Amino acid sequence: MINELGIIRGSRDLGIQLQPAGFDLSASEIHRYVSRGFVGFRSKRLPKYEIIEPKDGVWYLGQGVYRIVYNEVVSVPDDTIGFCLPRSTLLRCGATVYCAFWDPGYIGRGEGILHVLNPNGLELEVGARVAQLVFIKLIEKPSKTYSGSYQYERVKG
Repeated sequence: MINELGIIRGSRDLGIQLQPAGFDLSASEIHRYVSRGFVGFRSKRLPKYEIIEPKDGVWYLGQGVYRIVYNEVVSVPDDTIGFCLPRSTLLRCGATVYCAFWDPGYIGRGEGILHVLNPNGLELEVGARVAQLVFIKLIEKPSKTYSGSYQYERVKG
């Protein structure tokens, strides 16, 4: 159903990523924070980031907090919300991801926080499945859908 509705574009392998309760998002980029951000009531200033280049297709990450960009473009249907949670394998390696709600109508290549808690670090392959996006149908279609500043983030044409 996810593929038939055009909810996910750019998956590496739909047969592997499509799960009984959701869809596995894969890692496209990992960034290091290099400045602080600001969150106000009506304004924001995002921190600056620098991309961490993989070595031979693997990121070698020490303990810490990173920005992770997912590979897949997600189109959340107007009558649905998305929850993003870490995959259990990531947790078993001593790392997790934090994500926000994915609002009805959002379209984009989302991002989250990758938190490596393991004192020995984490080796993460480019394209590894790190999070599961779960869709929940709303009882009623909302009167408005997402139209914020992150609409169409990292989506070409």
